[in-house]
Amino acid sequence: MIELDIYSPTEEIFSPLFTKKELRVFVKRDDMIHPFISGNKWRKLKYLLLEAQKQNKKHLVSFGGAYSNHLLATACAGAKFGFKTTGFVRGEAVKNDILSLCQLFGMKLIFTDRESYKNKQLLFDKHFQSDPLAFFIDEGGASQEAIKGCSELLDELNIEYDHIFCAAGTGTTIAGITKGIKERSLKSQIHVIPVLKGADELKTEIEINSGCKDFEFHQNYHFGGYAKTDESLMTFIKNFCKETGILIEPVYTGKMFYALFDLIAHDHFEAGSEILAIHTGGLTGISGMHDRFNF
Repeated sequence: MIELDIYSPTEEIFSPLFTKKELRVFVKRDDMIHPFISGNKWRKLKYLLLEAQKQNKKHLVSFGGAYSNHLLATACAGAKFGFKTTGFVRGEAVKNDILSLCQLFGMKLIFTDRESYKNKQLLFDKHFQSDPLAFFIDEGGASQEAIKGCSELLDELNIEYDHIFCAAGTGTTIAGITKGIKERSLKSQIHVIPVLKGADELKTEIEINSGCKDFEFHQNYHFGGYAKTDESLMTFIKNFCKETGILIEPVYTGKMFYALFDLIAHDHFEAGSEILAIHTGGLTGISGMHDRFNF
């Protein structure tokens, strides 16, 4: 039986800005769950792995880009819990640290042109329809099982925060948290920071998957699009890491914390509010972006 107990600590961070605005800010350290099955990736995979086990599947097949934290998490989880793994990688064949780690954990990589990649179910059927042991896992783990796993984060909180912040790529994590808020009749206000440009479809997906529209969707912190950055973001990340001892990266958590600090600076919250930021891990996403820091 797969044992998938998950827990991460919550810690308070401090800044003269928080003191000035009379706010308290806390971080849910999901980055500390596991070094490679990091943060929300473990929560997303939890019930998918249990479902694969229930169906007696032995081969996890999933999808991602060349720097996919999800593929790395799936590869590591497969090695840890006894599954064979295959990853379809979007784009031309490349080598990098993330993909090397995937291969070290035993994952077979299949590089796929971007047009073919759009139809993931067709790719799966083409390569593995005849394999009764193969188990389909969508990009980023997106699924109802993943939403359920992410909603359980709320059961680890000792207090009811006034506001909860989370970055969003596929929207699965925030859909789980938003759905969990509704199911538990909590009063926390959810704040979504989409990390990609033109995220109207993402907003709709979150509403559909969570069954809730009661969240704030802050669309102006994508910095040009997915994995795009600028000097202000990179400077913020360097200062944040130096002042808190918490590592963040430019793709997800950097944009989320930047948005949080900016909204605080512009008096978005009532004095006395307690705010929780979800650190969704994915720190290996910093790989290949060293030159952007300009040390």
